[in-house]
Amino acid sequence: MSYLRLIWKNAMRNRVRSLLTIFCVGISLFLLTTIIAFWTTLNQTSASQDAQLRVIVRHAVSLTVPLPMAYNQELARIPGVQQVVPLQWFGGVYIDDKNFFPQFATDAATIFDVYSEYQVAPEQRASFVKDRTGVIVGKTLVDRFGWQIDQRITLIGRIFPVDLTLTIRGIYTAPTKEDASAVFFHREYWNEALKQLAIPGMSDMTGTFLIKARNAEEVSRLIDAIDTHFQNTLAPTKTETEKAFQLGFVSMLGNVKLLIASVNAVVLFAILLVVANTMAIAMRERTREVAIMKTLGFHRAALLTLLVAEALLICVCGWVVGGLGGWALWSNVDLTNIGGGFLSTLYVTPTILGLGLLVALLLGCCSAGIPVWRATRITVAQALRRL
Repeated sequence: MSYLRLIWKNAMRNRVRSLLTIFCVGISLFLLTTIIAFWTTLNQTSASQDAQLRVIVRHAVSLTVPLPMAYNQELARIPGVQQVVPLQWFGGVYIDDKNFFPQFATDAATIFDVYSEYQVAPEQRASFVKDRTGVIVGKTLVDRFGWQIDQRITLIGRIFPVDLTLTIRGIYTAPTKEDASAVFFHREYWNEALKQLAIPGMSDMTGTFLIKARNAEEVSRLIDAIDTHFQNTLAPTKTETEKAFQLGFVSMLGNVKLLIASVNAVVLFAILLVVANTMAIAMRERTREVAIMKTLGFHRAALLTLLVAEALLICVCGWVVGGLGGWALWSNVDLTNIGGGFLSTLYVTPTILGLGLLVALLLGCCSAGIPVWRATRITVAQALRRL
């Protein structure tokens, strides 16, 4: 009988106990994989080269405080700026409150020059620019709601007390589902709707400015130059890279990293207790076998290897169930309706799978350590005397 077959038969001697242990390890590693994948997805940013050139300018006090549209021309004159486009978060809903997704009032003529990785047909883009009530929508939203070109949709205002009736003039695609889950409409149309309601302080204002730098080397200098330029004005600015701006939204959820680390620690401790209990019971049941194997000439190192390998086998099977099972599940489940377009897929990367396998191997070694060490130290006479 080969060693691998011997390890397998010993590990599966009590099938119910072994399968339950594998299931518990699998559930724990599935939770571990899901939590880490969630954090990785939240921190994921666009990998395109143009994304490295984009910076976002907002009010230094808070994101909720708008900036004057007059800044648009001043920003364009700062050395290193290639293009400037205003971005105003609308924050409305479509039909129902659960249908919430990113909506931006912007400059129709230049927004897709700055977001160059977003692809839209030239004729659709031209139609969008001409129609002040037009809107370009992401492919993810089209698949979600079944929208079509020339269809009229109404965004019900939640932050601003206006409802916008828009006509779909184009559909854009993007590298990820999350990027393709927004809508862009004319800033002038939104501004006119606010003027009709005579809302003080909001006319000719915008929430942020999106800037595309001329090259990556100038981004750091450009950030300092913009904030210095507006430092002593009534509306000082805070400029940051697109990645830093997105991570700022994640930080609004609180100390997510600490929460995830705490949950992971509890999960790992639970796995350790489960596997250690299984190995302790198995070693007590096999005291006689250890004695017999020693009389047959098995050295302590060989016994130690065989017994630890059983724990490793159980943990690796649990990783197959939980780690690879989590990868298969989240790679095929669309979370668009749950995440409102902000989260469409959990990205279980090879690094996360490798980390899960490493955790399984370490847990196998740690959980089997004490029971196996005690079992291999016992002498033949002591083992037979216990029987």
